[in-house]
Amino acid sequence: MAPWWGQEARGGGGGGTPVVVKMESPDWSISEVAAPGSPAAGGKAGRGKNARQITWVMLLKAHRAAGKLTGAASAALSVAAAARRRVAAGRTDSDAATTAGESPVLRTRFYACLRAFLLFSMLLLAVDVAAHAQGWHLAAVPDLEAVEGLFAAAYASWMRARVAYLAPALQFLTNACVVLFLIQSADRLILCLGCLWIRLRGIKPVPNTTGGKASDDIETGVEEFPMVLVQIPMCNEKEVYQQSIGAVCNLDWPRSNFLVQVLDDSDDAATSALIKEEVEKWQREGVRILYRHRVIRDGYKAGNLKSAMNCSYVKDYEFVVIFDADFQPQEDFLKKTVPHFKGNEDVGLVQARWSFVNKDENLLTRLQNINLCFHFEVEQQVNSVFLNFFGFNGTAGVWRIKALEDSGGWMERTTVEDMDIAVRAHLKGWKFLYLNDVECQCELPESYEAYRKQQHRWHSGPMQLFRLCFVDIIKSKIGFWKKFNLIFLFFLLRKLILPFYSFTLFCVILPMTMFAPEAELPAWVVCYIPATMSLLNILPAPKSFPFIVPYLLFENTMSVTKFNAMISGLFQLGSAYEWVVTKKSGRSSEGDLVALVENEKQSKQQRVGSAPNLDCLAKEESRPKEDSKKKKHNRLYRKELALSFLLLTAAARSLLSVQGIHFYFLLFQGVSFLVVGLDLIGEQVK
Repeated sequence: MAPWWGQEARGGGGGGTPVVVKMESPDWSISEVAAPGSPAAGGKAGRGKNARQITWVMLLKAHRAAGKLTGAASAALSVAAAARRRVAAGRTDSDAATTAGESPVLRTRFYACLRAFLLFSMLLLAVDVAAHAQGWHLAAVPDLEAVEGLFAAAYASWMRARVAYLAPALQFLTNACVVLFLIQSADRLILCLGCLWIRLRGIKPVPNTTGGKASDDIETGVEEFPMVLVQIPMCNEKEVYQQSIGAVCNLDWPRSNFLVQVLDDSDDAATSALIKEEVEKWQREGVRILYRHRVIRDGYKAGNLKSAMNCSYVKDYEFVVIFDADFQPQEDFLKKTVPHFKGNEDVGLVQARWSFVNKDENLLTRLQNINLCFHFEVEQQVNSVFLNFFGFNGTAGVWRIKALEDSGGWMERTTVEDMDIAVRAHLKGWKFLYLNDVECQCELPESYEAYRKQQHRWHSGPMQLFRLCFVDIIKSKIGFWKKFNLIFLFFLLRKLILPFYSFTLFCVILPMTMFAPEAELPAWVVCYIPATMSLLNILPAPKSFPFIVPYLLFENTMSVTKFNAMISGLFQLGSAYEWVVTKKSGRSSEGDLVALVENEKQSKQQRVGSAPNLDCLAKEESRPKEDSKKKKHNRLYRKELALSFLLLTAAARSLLSVQGIHFYFLLFQGVSFLVVGLDLIGEQVK
């Protein structure tokens, strides 16, 4: 059948240009086809369109626009339904904190301050709106005093106090935070320039292979391979134990020259039995692997590692490698890291880079990936090349056992045992190497609850450590500039000042300047510098560029958690010593899944006859009540919600002062806090 325009195209000799419409929902395309005998496409005579064609094209465009609007409306309804379920369920972050054993008094103190600030700002907004309705915002204070009425007198008193007392103090605090902001931005810029220099010069650590046997065959030259101890600390992590143990046992290293310690701190008997069974399976396959379980979990991870290092056989090993339970090293991990110690007797640590199997799982993991890519690509690499020092990441690193012993070994005094041992080793003169081209796969927290607890521990621990080691840094024999780097850059600027000004400047001062317009916060501080810093942060992960705006907003949103953690660590509040194991989902890469299927086929008969596995299943089935208590839930986060309403209130007040950039920043930042407060950013539990 000929198209409906065919007769017109053939009939009139000057009709419209034939058009072929291809409909592929929801997209469409239009192709013009020249009619037989008609002028070329470039001619003027062939450019006409008849009314039917134009109408059809307009209908297609309207259909496409309606589809987009329908999709947006559906998404908005889904978000609204999820928010309604959160509010109806009534689960808040206070419930999770109570479960973790945190003091209710300490937990609610910060929230009470935010709530009082919110109520005060809403009162000021109502007063300012009423004053604007009367036109008093254009009048001077003496003119207002001439107006009769109690409200006019009260408003005049408020303006007098605002100009004389509040605005100068607020402006001083604003200027101080802006100075700190500029110093931190300069530090970030210098780090980026250092990374650019490393790339342009092609600088990277090169292992010393002189005098050694460069052979990939692990069966020959076994004496050339040093003795390596591999430790896998874990605690109630039944989702990931199998893949991590399997990856470590498949390391390309002579089996006689490395020993695996599975350090299980699980308090769940079923999980412990499963892990022990996995260890026994690898023992039957000839791997030198041991299972250690502590009944008393003193010191958490640090206590676990310290206990393992006290074993008598550790003296036979030269190096120790640490992998957390969700890490899956490549087979050649040891061959790429251990050779860097050869000929470098002052090197105490070789750190590998992390890569993430679930970085594209949701918006939260994408934003985490941006942060950690900058941390490894820029911070760790620059500090390694120019200072030979950086914070140990706690996993995917190789330590010289002599360096650990010389530094005092593992200590349980903080929640950042990895940073603690790194600082003490640096004070003893040991050097660190970072390998940016050696990656080890792991998982990112997929829920906001898990990520928030992880960040709380990562930001409270450094403040605990700074209080404990400040005197040791001053008394140490390292050079002045190394002391300056440790105290000012490593601790104060990046661990204390950064969360302080992020929260104070953007969540406290900026809203207050809306209610006290006499104190000014320049637009370049609110918009241009943060945007530039976000752009620098996202450069190591160029594929994440579309998320630059959510990243900027989310970093400011996380400042409330980081500020709270920093204060609790600095002043030794109750939550500073809270250690919560980050929840894992057990995700594997595609290659890992294939390997897992093959391993299951090989060991199926061994598993069928395994009595411990059946016992574990029986225990799990007989304890439904305990499992129901551990179910994951989406929660309401009260501090984030309070700050959301505070920023939105300030955004409404900024409209009265006609402050464009400030209004948009406060609006979007308030919405960002609202999304996080309703737990809509990470994993959504159905």
